[in-house]
Order: sequence, then structure tokens, then C-alpha cells
Amino acid sequence: MTPTHWLCDLDGTLYRPRPVQRAMALELLTRGLFGPLRSVRAFRRAHEELRERFRSDSNFRPEDPFRAQLELAADRAGLPRERLERDVRHWMFERPLRHLAPALRTDLAAELRAHRSAGGRLALVSDYPATAKLAALGLEHLFETVVSSGEPGGPRRLKPDPEGYLLAAQRLGAEPADCLVIGDRDDADGAAARAAGMTFRLVT
Repeated sequence: MTPTHWLCDLDGTLYRPRPVQRAMALELLTRGLFGPLRSVRAFRRAHEELRERFRSDSNFRPEDPFRAQLELAADRAGLPRERLERDVRHWMFERPLRHLAPALRTDLAAELRAHRSAGGRLALVSDYPATAKLAALGLEHLFETVVSSGEPGGPRRLKPDPEGYLLAAQRLGAEPADCLVIGDRDDADGAAARAAGMTFRLVT
């Protein structure tokens, strides 16, 4: 029996990432904005570095993982944190919003709507701020709760740690065994789902 509680990743899962990444890279390169591009790349690398830290150190639990990622990226890039954060927020979380809807995975969105209409329950779990992206995709009404790093109530550990998915299940009042995780990375979403005792479905 398919679990009735679906916990969904956002980036790369609800929308196809490559069209969005191409559009943003083209904007940056054609404008010659190599400074913001450097910030974005450093931020992405810091995310993977922190994921490895969470894998190897069970005691590593920063107060705010998103803030820790910004600080690590600024350090690695040799940039003031305020400048790097300004670049990241604009070029990763604000300006890409207009490119999200055309990249929506329409089949998955239809499946989520059908699941909710049939009485199923949905939560979203993301390692990045998610509220504005959900609104840009027109899907914010589907999810009963959003657990996202960088926003209030977010997890203190990033995937593949299961904390985000366990928080989402708790807020839905669901047991882990009754939850299906839907994500685009087996090494992050899949590993987190297995650690939480949940079923996993890979989106490709």
C-alpha cells in the first residue's frame, strides 16, 4: 500500500533544474557579472561541504545551517559575508523565481494534486528557503507544512540527515513508516528517507 503522507523535496524535484540553471548562468555571463557567479558557486560548494560534515559528525548541529553555509561560502570565496549573502539571495532565491513555472514537472504536480484531492497529505522539506519558490510554482496551497533551511522552523541539520523529514512527519502527525519521500537525489533525499525509516521514490 502506498503511504498516505508524502514528503516532497523542492529543488530538482518539483521543477527541472537544468533550464533554470541555464537561464541564470546566461544572465550572469552575458552581463559579465562574475562576482555574483563566484558567490553562487561558493555557496553551492559550501552546501556539499556541509553535507559531508553532517555525514561524518553526528554532533555537528549549528543553530542555523543556512547561516553556517553563508559563512562557510564567504570564507571559501574570500568575500564579505554581507556581499555574498546579497548575491546569493538575489541570484539564487529571487531572480530565478520567474524561470520556475516553465520548468515545473507537470506530471508530478498533477500527481500531487490528485493525491491531495483523494485525502492524502503533503509536506515539503528543503535544504533551501522554499516559500517563495512554492508560490512561484503555484503549489503552495498543496502543502500542509513546509520544513526548509533558512526559514522559521527549519531543521538544524541538512540532508542526508533525516531531521527535516522527521520534523515534517511529526507536524503531519504521521509515523515514519507511513511516509513516502519524493526527491531527486538518492544520496541526499534517499539516504535521509532510509535513515528515517521511510519509503523513497526517486525523481529523474
